[in-house]
Amino acid sequence: MQQILSVTAPIFMLIGIGFVATRAQLVTREQIRGMGSFVITLALPALIIKGLAERPFHEIVNIEFLLAYAAGSLASFGLGFFVFHKRLKQDISSSAMAGLGMSASNSGFIGYPVAAMVVGPSAALGVAMAIMVETIVIIPMAQALAETGQHSGAPRRVVLLRTARRLTRSPLIIAIATGLALSLLGLRLPLIGTQVIDMLAGASAPVALFVIGGTLYGLKARGLMADITQIAIGKLIAHPIAIFLAFLLVPNMDPGLKTAGLVFASAPMLSIYPILGQRFGLEERCAAALLVSTVLSFATISLLLSLLN
Repeated sequence: MQQILSVTAPIFMLIGIGFVATRAQLVTREQIRGMGSFVITLALPALIIKGLAERPFHEIVNIEFLLAYAAGSLASFGLGFFVFHKRLKQDISSSAMAGLGMSASNSGFIGYPVAAMVVGPSAALGVAMAIMVETIVIIPMAQALAETGQHSGAPRRVVLLRTARRLTRSPLIIAIATGLALSLLGLRLPLIGTQVIDMLAGASAPVALFVIGGTLYGLKARGLMADITQIAIGKLIAHPIAIFLAFLLVPNMDPGLKTAGLVFASAPMLSIYPILGQRFGLEERCAAALLVSTVLSFATISLLLSLLN
């Protein structure tokens, strides 16, 4: 137990420091948002470029991991969409966002710091591939479905083109493409460029965790507990189980990558979940689900690490 706490405690202490600092008004909401933008647009992309560019192409595009992680995430998304649309009779947009909350992890902000402490360098490679699945498959699919629900009269092609346009401007997608290109061509950045990338990448985990804590301050889970509970259970329990079952189909995959993938799946939903939900009038439910899932993830991640040990 002490070994597990030595991994998880620093992670959640940094989240707590961000929460307390924001509550004590040592930093403002605007400053927290600025730090979050720094992580999303610079630090995390630098980490992805570093993780991809430093390895041969055949090592970083692990088809088994990509397919298994995508299959498990799609299964969790499908479960969430089915439960909310068919059983709870909610509309397509609401059901799509529930599915997104149950299948897209906070791989960069919470999953990566934990995985890095558990499996070391494999975590950077794993987070790049997990983000590929989330940003190329899960998020666009959820957005396209939700947009379809909002604009039932709009042609499907128009909805898909809008989603694709937003996707191509994502710093994470640009970082993945850059890292893959450098690896495929066997190119190396100049020494100064490598040092800058290393410095930015090193800031990713601590700043990201601080931002999570600051973002959680002020969020309230009022009047939405039924939906929130189901989304949180889906994310923290159903998603890791789905990934675990998918990994059983690829027994020869690197154990370090498997462990990293399970850690990513056990993380709460991505931190921009409320922002994505805002477009469909679901920001309050999404923010409350993020709050509950992040708090509960301390226990679920600790349990996962205990089971892995």
